[in-house]
Amino acid sequence: MLIDIVTIFPEVARAPLSESIMGRAIDSGLLKLRVHDLREWTTDRHRKVDDEPYGGGPGMVMKPEPFFRAVRELRSGGGGATKVVMMTPGGRRFEQAIARSYAAAPGVHLIVLCGHYEGVDHRVTEALVDDELSIGDYVLTNGALAAAVFVDAVVRLLPGALGDERSSEEESFAVGEGLLEAPCYTRPAEFEGMPVPEVLLSGHHGKIAKWRAEQSRSRTQQNRPDLIGEPESPH
Repeated sequence: MLIDIVTIFPEVARAPLSESIMGRAIDSGLLKLRVHDLREWTTDRHRKVDDEPYGGGPGMVMKPEPFFRAVRELRSGGGGATKVVMMTPGGRRFEQAIARSYAAAPGVHLIVLCGHYEGVDHRVTEALVDDELSIGDYVLTNGALAAAVFVDAVVRLLPGALGDERSSEEESFAVGEGLLEAPCYTRPAEFEGMPVPEVLLSGHHGKIAKWRAEQSRSRTQQNRPDLIGEPESPH
């Protein structure tokens, strides 16, 4: 999978995507990641990427010209189908199902654009962007952080990215009907008076599977009742 990230903070995106599973995916050739500084596509000596908003208001808006130049150049050098994703608080909420849909098309060249300041000139979205994504109902300092989350969530689902393919099938949002994962334990069997549930030590796979399913639903009801259509309990 080829992914280009365009941001004014390239190290913010590059650092977390060079470690652990992402680093191994790059080393193995499963992922080709290119992180670019948007300023590479400016033409003035100050490498300016923002300007004052039309209509007034606080802050600065990112200019369209560098984004247009970046996408056009990266598209020409990517080969095959290209999809442009904008990380923005105004996008649709990024969820596991969306990550799976992107991972199911590893041959698609992804170009991920990252906003900053008060946002990006809307003509970029209108003319270039195929998908607007938000990783949550909050605002970050810049979109590079969100881009790293998006790429990590997608790439870890590619065949061969994880050591055991069952890992992605048994975790939260992939369990049953999108429920949270059941609690997990490891050695020692007892720690500071807290024992591992006896069923997990029984070796009875049927009972263990039933326990995990029950715990998964119980944990979802407690922490994310919205996933099973139940109102969230007050704290």
